[in-house]
Amino acid sequence: MSQLFDLSLTRVRDLLRSGEVTAEAATAACLERIAATEPALDALLHVAGAAALDQARAMDASGPDASRPLWGVPVTVKDVLATEGLPTTCGSRILENFVPVYDAHCVSRLKEAGAIIIGKANMDEFAMGSSTENSAYKVTKNPWNTARVPGGSSGGSAASVAAGQCFASIGTDTGGSIRQPASFCGIVGLKPGYGRVSRRGLVAYGSSLDQAGPMTRTVADAALVLQVIAGHDPKDSTSIDAPVPDYLEAIQGASLKGLRLGLPEQYWGEGLSAEVDAACRGAVDLAASLGAEIVPVSLPHTEYAIATYYILAMAEASSNLARFDGVRYGRRSTKSVDLATMYTRSRCEGFGEEVMRRIMLGTYVLSAGYYDAYYKKAAQVRRLIRQDFLNALGKCDLICGPACPTTAFAIGENTADPLQMYLTDIFTISLNLSGLPGMSLPVGLGRDTGMPVGLQLFAGNLQEAPLLAAAAVLEANLPAMPAPPIA
Repeated sequence: MSQLFDLSLTRVRDLLRSGEVTAEAATAACLERIAATEPALDALLHVAGAAALDQARAMDASGPDASRPLWGVPVTVKDVLATEGLPTTCGSRILENFVPVYDAHCVSRLKEAGAIIIGKANMDEFAMGSSTENSAYKVTKNPWNTARVPGGSSGGSAASVAAGQCFASIGTDTGGSIRQPASFCGIVGLKPGYGRVSRRGLVAYGSSLDQAGPMTRTVADAALVLQVIAGHDPKDSTSIDAPVPDYLEAIQGASLKGLRLGLPEQYWGEGLSAEVDAACRGAVDLAASLGAEIVPVSLPHTEYAIATYYILAMAEASSNLARFDGVRYGRRSTKSVDLATMYTRSRCEGFGEEVMRRIMLGTYVLSAGYYDAYYKKAAQVRRLIRQDFLNALGKCDLICGPACPTTAFAIGENTADPLQMYLTDIFTISLNLSGLPGMSLPVGLGRDTGMPVGLQLFAGNLQEAPLLAAAAVLEANLPAMPAPPIA
């Protein structure tokens, strides 16, 4: 099956279970696809080709295991998640030689479910960026147009899934880093609610914001992967001890009849490109034709989300990245003459410009004399933003709006203007501040650029099941997304 890589994860799972396709064949198909597309995309930082094939052959020798829901399915993982025996660099020079001796909790869950980790996906350094141009190693390109970015910081994961290099990838979302690249690359990206998936083994950027989640080609694929990685982890104090629903069952026979779909006025006005507005409104009209009730809602503190997010995220980053000093973790400068110089040079040589910018700003807002004016005030506004979502969800079942104000922008377009880059996350950031689940669903191609457009759906706390159910209904009734033109 030369086009095996074109199939959905759930379809490949069924073929593997029935024995029509071997784990080795599925893995070989993905590795061939990587070899064909990677020179143009630069989506992966490490490919575990030989090890993945050896694992697949060993699995075939014992036969399909129906008790393992991802048996024999090749996947990639964002390079911010620890993987035993595979490099975990976080897209940074400071960790270029780091090979963990343990797996992140969600990676362990994937392996227990039978998934084969075939590669580590490129990313913005320490997940700080919106375009995957901040990686210390390479710039990932969008499979729909290699002159454009795939989004970030999980751009390598998004490009890898969209190009058929794997059947799913695990990304992380601190301020939209799953949903924004999913929108740019025309795939499904799901950010679970904070605590639904363990953060153990996820190298921290913003500890109160980071969340791992699935990036896939279909809603059913996302439901299956979330089923595997969700659940309580007693070794993670932020992990929620709550039952995990059967997400695949939740999307079976789902309907939009009677669903109240909230449209926040702040997401549908100034700054939204005409092509994104048209594609997303078309999806909303479709939802209404399928029985959904469209309800106007308001998220009045949205205008403060960018400032609030970057104050809090940079403050947490300055604290979390203090450990990378050339002594406890990370590369050590060979040009040091004393301890202070060694610390300074190790961090300056190891960190990129954007990471250093965020560390400095984070240190500033936490410093004496500025803590109350910036960090404390941002924490107070964060509570107001969360309350906005809770108030809106009291009037509707789900909230929807564009995932991004534009389609994917050109490589280099925003690199000289950090503020403009930050503004690309204006529709995604609020959800991380609230801790609620959300996802991006591809709803078509922009009429001007021909690039994918994503519709974003938000749900209440631990309500990933109804979120997936509504997305599955829309997906089934929207025109099928074509494959990206990457060869």
